[in-house]
Amino acid sequence: MITQKQYVEYRVSTPKNCTCTYLAEHLEDVSHDVVKDFLRHKRFLPREVGKLGKDRIEDRKDACLIVDDRVHEKRDSRFIDLVRAQYSGNEQRVVRGIGVVSLVHSGGKEADFYPIDYRIYAPDVDGKTKNPHFQDLFVHALDQKQLRARTILVDGWYAAAENLKVIHRRKRTFFTTLKSNRLVSLSKEPGYVHLEAVEGTPARLTYGVLVKLKEVSFTVRLFKLVAPDGDLDWVITNDLEETLTAQVAKD
Repeated sequence: MITQKQYVEYRVSTPKNCTCTYLAEHLEDVSHDVVKDFLRHKRFLPREVGKLGKDRIEDRKDACLIVDDRVHEKRDSRFIDLVRAQYSGNEQRVVRGIGVVSLVHSGGKEADFYPIDYRIYAPDVDGKTKNPHFQDLFVHALDQKQLRARTILVDGWYAAAENLKVIHRRKRTFFTTLKSNRLVSLSKEPGYVHLEAVEGTPARLTYGVLVKLKEVSFTVRLFKLVAPDGDLDWVITNDLEETLTAQVAKD
């Protein structure tokens, strides 16, 4: 026999190999078929995930909320509901699978990452792209869960103008990356330019530069983060404190 608590704790602590076989190998008197039968008859609603995570998180103002998505690949499945062709960031290609947009809470400590909500990416069912799912998760976290965390971390997929506006209106701080084709304005004179046109002076590489992002009415701070191997990330935040540095943004 397997319980809901055992299964959720297994998923939280096992980020890679989430198969029925692997779980059965770590539980006494539990076979692959027992786990499979359990999953066939049990649904894990978002509110149940939230209840399980509630007692584990250390929610405070300096905590973070992280929204990200993952495709659970089902390459050999043709008859499972919600399986569709979609891009997988892990695989760097289009795969067949079930997309899940997750909200994770982190208190800032190592291994302190707890899923507290999720949405299934199924545009054929509900007509929603990942951006509305992001906004649903964010607003629900503030209004229903009453979370105190004030920093939101998302990757470039969720850096859409409307998402940033929703976060800013709720007086939360975001850090996110931008794709190189996004347009910013340093002043009114030259208008909007591509990120590559922003000169990386020593001062800007340390403290960033204040810019206007196209279709966003408020000012953001832009950082150009260059990795030792030459990889480049453009990071923006609505935290305009003068003491904010590129190292803080990177961390």
